[in-house]
Amino acid sequence: MSAEAVMSMQAHAPAAALAHVLAVDDDPIIREAIVDYLGQYEFRVTAVADGGAMQAVLASDVVDLIVLDLTLLAEDGMTLARRLRDHSAIPIVMLTGRREEADRVMGLELGADDYMTKPFSPRELLARIETVLRRTTRTGGDTRRGVIEAGALRIDVGGRRVFLSGEEVRLTRTEFDLLAELAARRGEALPHETLLEKVWGPEYRGENHYLKVYIGRLRDKLEADASQPRLIVNVRGVGYRLNVP
Repeated sequence: MSAEAVMSMQAHAPAAALAHVLAVDDDPIIREAIVDYLGQYEFRVTAVADGGAMQAVLASDVVDLIVLDLTLLAEDGMTLARRLRDHSAIPIVMLTGRREEADRVMGLELGADDYMTKPFSPRELLARIETVLRRTTRTGGDTRRGVIEAGALRIDVGGRRVFLSGEEVRLTRTEFDLLAELAARRGEALPHETLLEKVWGPEYRGENHYLKVYIGRLRDKLEADASQPRLIVNVRGVGYRLNVP
């Protein structure tokens, strides 16, 4: 890994417990801005220019969150995000220069936990990172404990594991949290705003496309036919319900 490819935060040497953020962007100005700003808030930050350097860091260090540019020159962020999600649940905040909603939805569908459009405020990036880390490091130890069963679906809330007809289904942290919210009140119609606030946070109450994308991802993994859902169903004008057989 060349010195030009990687930039690590040295001025603020972190304690081992501090979150390690890996920024992947081929623009050196953006890499430097992310390193400098997050470093002021005692994050440990490593910034790299491409997917090869990203994989090298992941192979040698523990990373708590990845800030990933969608349009890298050598290998685009879409490919890297898809590859990451094949074997890792590390939270991803996607950066994109495209403002169309379809492109932002694409990032979420590829497995990103959140996204930001360029140009962005470093303060806003910090807020998004902190929100994602809070959300994805929860243990599920609030009011929802034990095992929830709904027909062939079995959710081990404490162990954060999901089984369908006895086979374990791999979910990301956010997918699990959304399913757990639906399951905790199975049979009830939960409003969009309630689910968004519970899973993503109060600042996401109006971001319905997050919910639409993640419901789609759960259906792909849990429904016999995602186009004709029987387990997670729409409640017109309200939100979603987890059906109890």
